[in-house]
Amino acid sequence: MSRQRRSTRGGQNRLRIIGGQWRGRRLEFPDIPGLRPTPDRVRETLFNWLQTEIVGARCLDLFAGSGALGLEALSRGASQVVLVDESSAATRQIEANLQRLHANAAAVVHMAVQTFLERGPDDARYDIVFLDPPFAQGLIKTSIDLLAEKGWLTPGARIYLETENPLRELPLPADWQLLKEKTSGQVTYRLAHT
Repeated sequence: MSRQRRSTRGGQNRLRIIGGQWRGRRLEFPDIPGLRPTPDRVRETLFNWLQTEIVGARCLDLFAGSGALGLEALSRGASQVVLVDESSAATRQIEANLQRLHANAAAVVHMAVQTFLERGPDDARYDIVFLDPPFAQGLIKTSIDLLAEKGWLTPGARIYLETENPLRELPLPADWQLLKEKTSGQVTYRLAHT
């Protein structure tokens, strides 16, 4: 994680909400190896891409980590956000941040993402999914396959995919289409839709 993306105060890392009702709010996240909030510049681009879809959307933030993407979605008018992460330290801090913001339209799930996705969505379907797994662990392909196979997505859903740069080829399901793709530093980020 670069110094630009992470500042410390009392041993805590901080991120900034960059748009919407909580614009400028700074929130803490735990110091966990590999935890790297999506940089401000990338989040700004992503939410510019999603500006016509975010208001009223049901969002799923997988590998939520700091919660930066899910919290940004809530700030910008998403109707509901479910944030999933297997780290208890991360999920506790996301819950604390949601309480600090008085955000009632979110749920935090402490569970491995693969386990969460394998059980299926029941009646829940999502308009926007943020998929930003830890790098170099092969988690992106499995997550994409489970999202498609288990019926997690609404028709026309948008899926944000953040990966390490060496991962140039990203096999998408046949009924998904890549809409946007950019690279920033060591990160490649994409937006696909169903």
